[in-house]
Amino acid sequence: LLSLLLAAAWGACFSEGLRSRRWPVPYRRFDYRPKPDPYCQARYTFCPTGSAIPVMKEEDVIEVYRLQTPVWEFKYGDLLGHLKIMHDAVGFKSSLTGKNYTMEWYELFQLGNCTFPHLRPGMDAPFWCNQGAACFYEGIDDAHWKENGTLVLMTTISGTMFNEMAKWVKYDNETGIYYETWKVQASPDNQSTVWFDSYECSKFIQRTYQKLADLGAVFRKIQTNYTSIILFSGEPVYLGNETSIFGSRGNKTLAGAIRDFYYPFKPHRTVGEFFVDLLRIIDRVILNGQFYLFYNLEYWFLPMKYPYLKIIYEEVPLPVGSKTSFDV
Repeated sequence: LLSLLLAAAWGACFSEGLRSRRWPVPYRRFDYRPKPDPYCQARYTFCPTGSAIPVMKEEDVIEVYRLQTPVWEFKYGDLLGHLKIMHDAVGFKSSLTGKNYTMEWYELFQLGNCTFPHLRPGMDAPFWCNQGAACFYEGIDDAHWKENGTLVLMTTISGTMFNEMAKWVKYDNETGIYYETWKVQASPDNQSTVWFDSYECSKFIQRTYQKLADLGAVFRKIQTNYTSIILFSGEPVYLGNETSIFGSRGNKTLAGAIRDFYYPFKPHRTVGEFFVDLLRIIDRVILNGQFYLFYNLEYWFLPMKYPYLKIIYEEVPLPVGSKTSFDV
């Protein structure tokens, strides 16, 4: 394993020169959103009733609501809420029209596809279905958000502020296209180094709140908590991208190690199959301290450390606007 990592690190250095280490690794944005491959299929349709964001009248007064509910609440109720695995969204209500709207950001092909790849026959490289996107639709399903979660008024904004936010949402959605499940840091200590930050529903909501604050919104004093799934590791080792690892001149040994790592995470047809692969995962991740992370279309090796994985529900205070917000 040591020889493999040294070879990968040397290859990365040789091909990219002195690769700067900036932690956390900045999330990469793109010029446009690629069309999803037909191979990627979702059990539940993404944003089935989605609509365009309306243009509000400047004099409108729009209420902004914090929405949060357990993941897959529509199917499992509060089950994942007991583990504090929550999904976030934001709601709006127009005072002029009385119409309600919901805006959220989530996976196009469900969480499992964003977290782990498919190993397709005839393809050397793992195949990812990991796009995420914003969804906007008319209406707020009060029962869905209230029964096991949160629906609370946070602030009011003008129609002008809403329209400016809508422009930002379009930019954010077209350039930030890949879902990143894991947050990776050095230890459970709050001050420890964060190697990679996640990019999922809660991060979109936090960015939306920040944009509204920068536009002049003043939030009520309420506590806001969000779910993070954290991996703990020593300093990550850069391995390369799909071409440098799996291409014709790639590293076959490293390519095989990455494929072998992801194999036990495949969908399972039987309970017995699941437990066999679970033992393989425990052996690889916990006993041998190995994890391969796919981030920004690149692969990294994580030397895993105790406690390996943790789900936290931490408070992130509501933002305060920038110095220019009062000019809006």
